Amino acid sequence: MAANRYRLMHRAKEGSKDARKVLKLLEKPDQLIALILLGNNLVNIIIAQLAAYIGYLVYGEIGIAIAAFVLTFVLLIFAEMTPKTIAVLHPDRLAAIAGRIYTILRIVLYPFIRFSNLITNNLLKLLGIKQNISAVEALSREELRTAVVTAGKHIPSEYRNMLLGILDLEKRTVIDIMVPRSEIYAINIADPIEQIEKNIYSAIYTRIPLCDGTIDNIIGILHTRNFLSINHQDITADTLKKMARAPYFITEHTSLNETLIAFKKKRRRVALVTNEFGEVQGLATMEDLLEEIIGEFTNDPKTYDTMIAQRADGSVIVDGGCYVRELNKTMGWSLNESGPKTINGLVLEYLELIPESATCVLIDKHPFEVIKTHKNAVKIVKILPSIEKV
Repeated sequence: MAANRYRLMHRAKEGSKDARKVLKLLEKPDQLIALILLGNNLVNIIIAQLAAYIGYLVYGEIGIAIAAFVLTFVLLIFAEMTPKTIAVLHPDRLAAIAGRIYTILRIVLYPFIRFSNLITNNLLKLLGIKQNISAVEALSREELRTAVVTAGKHIPSEYRNMLLGILDLEKRTVIDIMVPRSEIYAINIADPIEQIEKNIYSAIYTRIPLCDGTIDNIIGILHTRNFLSINHQDITADTLKKMARAPYFITEHTSLNETLIAFKKKRRRVALVTNEFGEVQGLATMEDLLEEIIGEFTNDPKTYDTMIAQRADGSVIVDGGCYVRELNKTMGWSLNESGPKTINGLVLEYLELIPESATCVLIDKHPFEVIKTHKNAVKIVKILPSIEKV
C-alpha cells in the first residue's frame, strides 16, 4: 500500500509485469485490503491455536499462558515490526514480490473476499459513510509544486525553476508581466509622416502598436519588417493602417496560463492589456511570458539599464517602475505581491499621498527612502534589507 503509484505506472509502461500486477491489485484497494487482512488474521489465529496446543502438551495449563506471552513477542518482532519496517523502507521492491503472491491468493480466496466486502460495504452504508476509494489520487498544483521542490538532485536546479514557473502560470496574471502603459512605445499615425518614419526607424522593437491620437485608441500592431519592405514615397497613414495587424486585447486579470494558450491558438506574440473600463493598461508579449518560465533570455535593449542596483552597504536603489515581484526574485525578499505591482504603486498605496524626496517609510519590515519623485510618481527609491536581518 505504500508503493509509489507513479513510479509503478512508469515501470509498467516500460514493460514490467510485476508493476502491472501491483497496479491491477491497487485498482481495487478494498479487495486488496480484505485479502491482506483475511490472510493476516487467518495465519495469526492458526498460529495462536497451534502454540496454545503445543504449550498445553508440554507444560499443561500453564503452558497456554507461556505460549501466549512468547507468541505475542515473536509475532510483534518477526511478523509485525521487522517486516513492516523493511516494507516501508523498500516498498517498491517488496510490492513486486507481494504482487505475485497476492495475485494468486486473490483468485483462490475471491469468494471470501467478495463476501466480506459485501458485508463491509453494506455496513458502511447503514452508518452513512460514503465510499470514495481511489488507488491513485491526482496531485493538486501545490502538492505537485512541493514534489518538484523536494525532488533534490533528481531534477537540476534550472529545470526545477522552469517546472515551478509553469506551475505558477495559473496563479499569475498578465498584470504581473506587462509593460506599463507609460512605457508602451507606440506610433501615432496623426503625427507627420516624417516623424512617423523617424520613430519607426529608431524603434528598438519588432512589433509596434499604432494609435490614432491616444494610446487608448490602438488601431493595429505594425511589424517593422513589413514597413521596411515598402518604398519611401508610398508611406502614408492609410498604408500603415492596411499594413498593421488588428490588435489583440486581453483583460488585466487574465491568467498567464490562459494568455499562453490564447497566444498559441491565435498565433499572436503581442497583446494589449485593458482594465474593466476598456482602457489600455499595458502591453504583454510572448517573450515576457516565456521569461516567467525559463528566466531572462532575450537581448532586449530595454533591459540594458537595470532597474535594481545593489550597493555595498546592503541597500538597493530601485526604479519606481520596477515590479515588486522582480525585486523579490532578484533579492530573495518577500514584499507583498498581492497589492500594487510596482514599487511606485506600493509606496503610494501605503502613504496614500505623493511623497516628497527624503520621505522614509517602513513597508513589510523594509525601510524605504524616496530619493526622487517626478510627475506625481515615485521615480527612485532606496530600500534596505528587512530589519529582522539587520
